[in-house]
Amino acid sequence: MIDYNGKIFRPISNSENGETSNETVFIYRQTGNILTAEYSGGKIKKGHLIGLVDYNVNIDMRYHQVNNKNELMTGICTSRPEILENGKIRLHESWEWTTGDKSKGQSIIEEQ
Repeated sequence: MIDYNGKIFRPISNSENGETSNETVFIYRQTGNILTAEYSGGKIKKGHLIGLVDYNVNIDMRYHQVNNKNELMTGICTSRPEILENGKIRLHESWEWTTGDKSKGQSIIEEQ
């Protein structure tokens, strides 16, 4: 079982319509199956997410953030973990904006 509590992640790839970059830092917290995170950096002034971790340690989450244009952006995301050879976690994410153009994208973030 993966425990995401205290893990720090940075994106390594993102769709063009996304706002996170390798300058964005996510700090995860987990209590039971409830996951939260704060994040900022790059185009994002401040962001939060809340999600549920299932039995396969996949994450179903909702996020909201304020970008550097002072826009409030929201979305939904599912993350599938991969354990790398060095023991670190890589999350494969499928996301969709629920504001703005409501487009979809893919990103990958890795534990630092």
